[in-house]
Amino acid sequence: MRTPHPIPYQGSKRNLAPKILSFIPSDIQTLFEPFAGSAAVSIAAALRKKSKLFHLNDINKPLMDLWELIIKKPEVIVKQYAKLWHDQKGNEREFYDRVREKFNKTRRPDFLLYLLARCVKAAIRYNFDGEFNQSPDNRRLGRHPSLMKQDILAASYLLKNRSTLTCQDYREVLSRAKKHDLIYMDPPYQGTFASGGFRYFKDLEFETFVSSLYDLTSRDIPFILSYDGRTEDKTFGKPLPQDLGLKKIEIKAGRSSQATLLGRNHFTYESLYLSKALIVKLRIDSKEITDHKSIQQTEMFSSY
Repeated sequence: MRTPHPIPYQGSKRNLAPKILSFIPSDIQTLFEPFAGSAAVSIAAALRKKSKLFHLNDINKPLMDLWELIIKKPEVIVKQYAKLWHDQKGNEREFYDRVREKFNKTRRPDFLLYLLARCVKAAIRYNFDGEFNQSPDNRRLGRHPSLMKQDILAASYLLKNRSTLTCQDYREVLSRAKKHDLIYMDPPYQGTFASGGFRYFKDLEFETFVSSLYDLTSRDIPFILSYDGRTEDKTFGKPLPQDLGLKKIEIKAGRSSQATLLGRNHFTYESLYLSKALIVKLRIDSKEITDHKSIQQTEMFSSY
């Protein structure tokens, strides 16, 4: 089975999941994703039998309602999406606008799946009133229902009866993790709420998040943290405190789309931070991390 990807989602770690999984031990009891999004890492881990159980959480309730349907009632969301996809034909732009308006009133998960399949760059965007306001990509109709069905059924097969689904503050989820578990964190961009065009309903406060990392470290909880990293001409965000003892690894994620538009040949590098407890569990030293899976470790500490 190829790795299914039922929810189109900007920032998904689908393409990076194999490299991320290379740092996940094989004896994990529960894999936690407190910022689940498309749950790409959990799906890939389930396919490769990296964890017995999974805990998916996201502050975006319609998104978690969508995951509830995909995992527990896949035939329902398959039928709903197919109807929306076929009903749009011949009046695509106006239909998209109507669905977006209905979603903002009802928060129905099938409307959200349709909007993500049709909107620009599969990017969730909300205004300051909490309304979905992303525009459609008028060049395409969204993923064909037959292909969407394959991925929904496959994801349900992998995660059904093995997953806990919640819509809570990430700190509540982190508090549940034990030493035999692993947490994978892909938090929202720092400051995206304040600047508008954000992916989440509320911003991630940096100092509070760092405090949570200290707590996990003190409890010897293994975790992997993804940050946005850098392009060849720009680094994103504040540095993480070095006394957390995290090991940073940079993954070459491909050409920067923005740089390409400007005629530049710059690459994007995404960063992973491995906790001290994970390093001990993997029994690898700094040199082995540097060489592991041809991933280059750098000295620069930067966050998202």
